[in-house]
Order: sequence, then structure tokens, then C-alpha cells
Amino acid sequence: MNNIYPIFDKMLTRADKEALLGQHGLMVWFTGLSGSGKSTIAIALERELQKRGLLCRILDGDNIRSGINNNLGFSPEDRVENIRRIAEVGKLFVDTGIITIAAFISPNNQLREMASRIIGKDDFMEVYVSTPIEECERRDVKGLYAKARRGEIKEFTGISAPFEAPESPALSLDTSKLSLEESVHRLLDMILPRVKSEKKVANSKS
Repeated sequence: MNNIYPIFDKMLTRADKEALLGQHGLMVWFTGLSGSGKSTIAIALERELQKRGLLCRILDGDNIRSGINNNLGFSPEDRVENIRRIAEVGKLFVDTGIITIAAFISPNNQLREMASRIIGKDDFMEVYVSTPIEECERRDVKGLYAKARRGEIKEFTGISAPFEAPESPALSLDTSKLSLEESVHRLLDMILPRVKSEKKVANSKS
């Protein structure tokens, strides 16, 4: 007798979760060179959304590479698997109604397209932080670009490994021209209409 029962028809739905939170899930996927400002914008965006009572979760190299992906390196195969796992985790958050903010170089269109397919195109907002490489190098306090140019770091995106700019991002932000406040304001203009929802309050009867 089979003792494995299907449970998915018994689990609460995404609509149930979103009604509880009073918001719609969405993936905001930042892509751009190292030092372009992805994480800085992501953190500022999270704070502004929280001020508005919206639940968010940031995914970036610090919490992904040190945890779920700590067994991955930087080979082409590992880079693909890194993005695949991030997208699968992101999908779980989005399906729970959480606004998920991913900040990863994700250097080519094929990787980002894979992430979009996994998460769902309707829930995927690609944001290109298009800061020029010269500005990214100027900001580089860790000296990673200098090491890459000396050949001390192999396969460094923008120097010894290519970066493909998104073909049609939802938004482009050049942080060499835009202030942090301007960048976040533009993001809020795009995000808020998509995530706001009326919170449903269940009436209890005694």
C-alpha cells in the first residue's frame, strides 16, 4: 500500500499568502559589474519598501555563497548552478508573496533568462545597473579590478571574462549619473504598482 500522499492540493496557495501579507510577490533582479552599486541600491530599496509595510528579502553573494552555494566555485558550470539555485530559492520567496531582491553580476543573458524562466516571467523584473567599468574600478576599495588586470584573479567579469548587457531590462540605472535616492525613487515608481494589494482580514465568529 502506497503511503506517500500528494500534499500540494492541501497546502495553502500563493493567493492565500499574498492575502495575508497584503502584497504581491515579485523578483527584482539586479545585474551589473562588480562595484556598479547593485547591493547598495538593493539595501536602500529594501529599507524604503519596509517603511511602506512591505515584506522583502535580499539575496546576494554574502548570504548565498556563504550558505546554500558554499560548495560552488567560479567555473562556468558552477556559475550556472549558482544562478539556478538562486532562482529556485527566489521562486519560493516570490510564491510566498515576498518581494525578493537579488543582486548578482549574472554576467550573460542566458543565465538571466534561465532565472526568469524558473521564477516566472510575470514575476521577474530585471534591473540593469549600467555604471561604466571605469567608475566601478574607481570605487574598488578591495583592489579586485587591479588584481584582475595583473592576472592575479582569473575569469573576472569585465576584465578577463565578458559581461553581456541585458537586451531589454525593465529599468537601467547608471549610478555614475544618478544618486542613490534617484535610483531608489525610479525603482519604487515601477515596483509599488505591482506589489500593492489590499490586506484581507478574516472575520472570526464566536
